[in-house]
Amino acid sequence: MKPLRIGLIGFGKTGQLVAKEIMTDAQTDLCWVFRKSEVKEPVWAGELLGFQEEVAPIYSIDSLPYEELSKSPVDVIIDFSSENTTERYPDFSKLGNTLVSAVSRYGDAGLASVESLSRQIPVMWSPNITLGINWLLVASRLLKQMIPHADIEIVEEHFRQKPEVSGTALRMAKKLDLDPKLHVNSIRVGGVIGKHEVIFGTPYQTIRLIHESVSRSAFGTGALFAAKWIHGKNAGLYNMEQAIQEMFLKKLSKISLE
Repeated sequence: MKPLRIGLIGFGKTGQLVAKEIMTDAQTDLCWVFRKSEVKEPVWAGELLGFQEEVAPIYSIDSLPYEELSKSPVDVIIDFSSENTTERYPDFSKLGNTLVSAVSRYGDAGLASVESLSRQIPVMWSPNITLGINWLLVASRLLKQMIPHADIEIVEEHFRQKPEVSGTALRMAKKLDLDPKLHVNSIRVGGVIGKHEVIFGTPYQTIRLIHESVSRSAFGTGALFAAKWIHGKNAGLYNMEQAIQEMFLKKLSKISLE
């Protein structure tokens, strides 16, 4: 089977780790990278990341060779940039027929662009694309259905400089029908990358579901999982919870509970 051809938008700290994950996966090839900063001379992601020199050329997002790249479209485009990139989505759709977006937040205009594109090609948007956090979302919703009268609190911990409440925690609250002002508790300490805990309390027991990111590389493995899952799907807007739930149901059907 041919490797999945991937184009990457965004080459910051997280984007570089994502690029490494793509280049070390035998089932994927990183074909090109778009970054915000100017590119004055030929630059290769492979060379910058310690792989083969002329692998995955890097282009400035403001001066893209669309005609050249469209001659050899990728299978999936992964976006780790920002909402500002959405205005280019119609152009990007000419370079690849599937989009995985890990942009943390979209405003109304950005979300409208994503929804418009999803009517043409398959699009997955997951603000937090790690496998663990999406499993936590699925498990929390399932547990709430099993014990609907439990008290539920969400605790999110992040590095000291993070000013805003975690978007992932707010999303959890929405999925669990909780008022985030009352049920989301934030802790800012040291250099914590990200930790989320959902606590279910009943009169006789407490259940805690916890996810902690220890490396930003977790976003890369999640993005790869998403790219492989969504490739070949029909046009539409998907999320990681759907992918995790589908995998969970398949695995559960093969497990003997005797």
